[in-house]
Amino acid sequence: MRRMVWGCLVLAMAAMVGAGATLAAEIRVMTSGGFAEAFRQIVPAYEAETGHRIVVVGGASMGGAPDSIPSRLARGEPADVVMLAGDALDALVRDGRVVPGSRVDLARSIIGMVVRAGAPKPDISTVEALTRTVREARSFAWSASASGVYLSNDLFPRLGLADAMRERGRRIESERVATVVARGDAEIGFQQVSELLPIPGVDYVGPLPEAVQRVTIFSAGVAQGSQQPDLARSLIAYAARAEHQPVLVRLGLERPR
Repeated sequence: MRRMVWGCLVLAMAAMVGAGATLAAEIRVMTSGGFAEAFRQIVPAYEAETGHRIVVVGGASMGGAPDSIPSRLARGEPADVVMLAGDALDALVRDGRVVPGSRVDLARSIIGMVVRAGAPKPDISTVEALTRTVREARSFAWSASASGVYLSNDLFPRLGLADAMRERGRRIESERVATVVARGDAEIGFQQVSELLPIPGVDYVGPLPEAVQRVTIFSAGVAQGSQQPDLARSLIAYAARAEHQPVLVRLGLERPR
């Protein structure tokens, strides 16, 4: 009898373990750089709390680079959740790549500038000082995604820096701008602050002046074709929790207003 009871207990425990393994899932997330580091820091707690495993794939919010999020989705790469600039997410909704009504705003992000570690920090506290700094830089770089589109298509031309862009500017694809500056391939670099701060080998100078600053809202949505949309929505809700505020602050981000 004891052997029978023990055998039943072993089978029951095995069944429970098997059920737990079945319930655990792999959730694929595509995230752009602006929210990538914040998300990376909250993933371990989510995995510990739920037992699910997160697989993260990076890429720019926009642009035609092969590893940009729009390009990845266009060629059919699987995803459950996408996290990127809100305007770019809305475009993916219109293109049928993200489920309508699934957008949740996660963070507000601003643009800043870095120099190579140990280099003098130029003044960018006013529009005039920023213009002078870019004009006098031996080389400067900006991203191919949300912040870079604003800088190259709007701000730099408006400040009379179109010639400087052609002569000494670099548009960076598939790499962090701060990495390029740390390597010495650009004297100064501009990108979302949350993408600059985690990179070693650079010193953060500060944000663009308020008069020319551009705030980007980073948002998440459920990828069209996700095989587990309920889990995708649950993960997005977790990423939007107020308890993650300290992580956002460390990376120069703010909660949506």
